[in-house]
Amino acid sequence: MTRGARPESKTAIPSGNGHSSRPGTTAPRGRRGTWIGSSAWIRAGAVAGVAGPAAFTLAWIIAAFRQPGLSFSVPQISGLAADNARDPWLMISGFLVLGGCAVGFGAALRMALGGRQAGPGPTLIQLAGLLAIAAGLLRRDHVLLTSAAQSWHNQAHNVISAAVYLLLIAAPLLLAWRFRHDRGWRGLAVPLVVAAVASAALLAALYADPNGGWAATLQRIGVSLPLAAVVAVAARLARLAGVRTGRT
Repeated sequence: MTRGARPESKTAIPSGNGHSSRPGTTAPRGRRGTWIGSSAWIRAGAVAGVAGPAAFTLAWIIAAFRQPGLSFSVPQISGLAADNARDPWLMISGFLVLGGCAVGFGAALRMALGGRQAGPGPTLIQLAGLLAIAAGLLRRDHVLLTSAAQSWHNQAHNVISAAVYLLLIAAPLLLAWRFRHDRGWRGLAVPLVVAAVASAALLAALYADPNGGWAATLQRIGVSLPLAAVVAVAARLARLAGVRTGRT
């Protein structure tokens, strides 16, 4: 606690905007803004925001190395969970962990940003998480793309994956707009925009030539950029929660 500050409730967390969420609110103020919820919950959500992308990335890296007869750079992420992949459970687990952590992180971020004042960004993160879970369960038929007939769950996976890509691009842009005038968060605004725009360009190139030699690399980088943006937001969220409890 800052020297000379008034004692504050241990069950409050910062919104990060430096202003009260409503005129006349009696919520106590911290160094970074208004406190509106549970610090422990916010810290747990921040951990989830880092753990989900980390687990997902580690899963596809390990799985890509383990595909017999295929170079590390060949299979796309979704193919690593396919019916004929080696150890598909590894990539399926990555999808499920990423999705579950995104749902928790989005809820914690919304709380920290003031509920309705958070904007749609946290909700899009949660929706992307739910769809990531669906993408992991509705698997592709083959490790590599093929022109053969596709099962219904393969087709559903393709549609859901496209939706996840769009959400992962939109969420950082909306968060950047929300953060631009917020003293606790505005330092992330430009990096979030850069990550989203670069991801959009890479994924557009992927869809233009999904069977190209660089397709898997484009996809991996295009997905990793917005996930890195999520990690950056989660790290800032953990720092602000730490400020609340005097741990920074």
